[in-house]
Amino acid sequence: MSISSQLDPKTLQDAHYRRMVNAVVDYAIFFIDLNGLVVSWNAGARKLKGYEAHEVVGGHISLFYPAELIERRWPEHELNVARIAGRMEDEGWRLRKDGTRFWANIVITRLDGEDGTPMGFVKITRDLTERRRQEELLRHSEERFRLLVEGVHDYAIFMLDPSGYVISWNRGAQQTKGYEASEIIGKHFSVFYPPDQKARGWPDQELQYALRDGHFEDEGWRVRKDGTRFWASVVITALRDASGTHRGFAKVTRDLTERRRVRALEDEGRRITHFLAMLGHELRNPLAPISNAVALLEREANPSKVQRMSHEIIGRQLKQLIRLVDDLLDVGRITSGKIHLESQPVRLRDALRDALETVQPLSSQKGHVIEISDQDADVWVLGDKARLIQVLSNLLHNAVKFTPIGGHIGVRISASGAHADILVKDDGPGIPPQQLQNIFELFVQGEQDSARSLGGLGLGLSLVQELVALHGGSISAFSTGRSGEGAEFLVQLPAVEAPKMLMELPVEHDQGNEALLIVDDNRDAADTLSMLLEALGYQTSVVCSGTAAIEAVKVRPWAAVLLDIGMSDLSGLQVADEIRKLIANPPPLIAVTGYGQEGDRMASREAGFLAHLTKPVDIDTLHVLLQQLLKDKKQPRSSPSRRG
Repeated sequence: MSISSQLDPKTLQDAHYRRMVNAVVDYAIFFIDLNGLVVSWNAGARKLKGYEAHEVVGGHISLFYPAELIERRWPEHELNVARIAGRMEDEGWRLRKDGTRFWANIVITRLDGEDGTPMGFVKITRDLTERRRQEELLRHSEERFRLLVEGVHDYAIFMLDPSGYVISWNRGAQQTKGYEASEIIGKHFSVFYPPDQKARGWPDQELQYALRDGHFEDEGWRVRKDGTRFWASVVITALRDASGTHRGFAKVTRDLTERRRVRALEDEGRRITHFLAMLGHELRNPLAPISNAVALLEREANPSKVQRMSHEIIGRQLKQLIRLVDDLLDVGRITSGKIHLESQPVRLRDALRDALETVQPLSSQKGHVIEISDQDADVWVLGDKARLIQVLSNLLHNAVKFTPIGGHIGVRISASGAHADILVKDDGPGIPPQQLQNIFELFVQGEQDSARSLGGLGLGLSLVQELVALHGGSISAFSTGRSGEGAEFLVQLPAVEAPKMLMELPVEHDQGNEALLIVDDNRDAADTLSMLLEALGYQTSVVCSGTAAIEAVKVRPWAAVLLDIGMSDLSGLQVADEIRKLIANPPPLIAVTGYGQEGDRMASREAGFLAHLTKPVDIDTLHVLLQQLLKDKKQPRSSPSRRG
């Protein structure tokens, strides 16, 4: 008889079972008696926990538990649960022989005898440390993402299910739209859209586009919880899982209401700048013949009393109107950053003298006493003389406007270290202290009742501040607000040394018989300018269209052509271009126009104009320019040498 035939079937079965258990290396499988003592130890247990069988068999299972679990009597608790329920499953930290921890999944099963009496337990332990690490990484990643999304305040970030119902809600969404998470989760996202958009099915259309293309972007009005509207930038992204199944949508919304408002203001600013440029042109066109007519009246030999008085009134009001037009245009230039400053030494005493001339008629009419104090008379600054005259003129006009009849105005120019100081003081009603901080803002006027009664647009002081700042200086206002104590304005500019040599443009009085061509589609402007120039001794001809100008230039030579830019048939720039094409040696071109923006000046320079004068033209400036031009034309030109 063979050995195998002598084995009992139950014994043979137990041997196979033990061999199978011992062969398992990925799981620790061992038996425990009713008291928690280890009875068996397989290869997987040795690999997982680091103990050999003889080191652990007979020992208590608490050997594998951290101290904090032993203090809680967790090993005994597990066995009690298994004894009562028949099975116990748990996950938690366990110990290896070397003291290191691993994350274990354990299953303890009660073993019963044939009579149903508990005999012990079988415990299966699996090392899930790596899986737990991956889960922790995923959890931390999800937590960081959640914190990231929750921490965003400027964007509403939330998720929709495939049907468009809200399933998540971040703090930015709460801040942007006004809903708490409990109020909005579970509701359809169309609640954020105005009624007209909902009526045409736009919310669902957005989802269809996002599902078709992967994402969808839009800008438009959306509605907050309180019913107010805001301008939103919206991005909707379709979400799919690894298998490509559509799981919903992510929606990011940003409130762009303020940006849209700023953009609208910028657009409005550009339109206003364009409007002011056109307004300046349209106002300067009628101002030009009026100014020319006033200049002609000045040359009358024996005017009557009525003529003289009318001439003085028109002259004063004309200067005031020109100043207002210039202020309006300068507002446009400054706000658009297109103002251009010359940079040259300027004696403040000279600028003050010219500024006083602009206010003298109105000041005399009101009987003002203007006291000039220039103890440091030879104070120089670096800047644009015309703009500095404008600064002083506006300050003086402001003082004249608010100073009562017979009042006093004081002007002082002095040097203070590296600064040149200009002080303008009046004895008018003053400025209330609460208005001092706003007095330099655009369109802000002084005490409203008096400001309205005295006229003005509230532009002067704002322009003064901007022009002073462009010169690297500052302006301050001081006033007690008490009537009769007036206001003081102090301008401080960087001072420079006086130039070593002053060059003045020589004045030539013999202009000869060279003819000038005047081109302007405003007949009054052209005729009055022609009369003025003829009174100065020039020979002139007038045409009133660009086409006529081209024909006139083709038939005879001209000493210079005074050419309007904005004409109805051809612009002055087009006329200049045609003249250059048709004539080998074209006459000098001088722009006489209502367009005075820096871009207009640049365009005329590029078109070949010798000078750019804005209407109404200062006749003395034009006279000097023409004298210099005619003098240069009379200079003999050297002939090229010939070699024999």
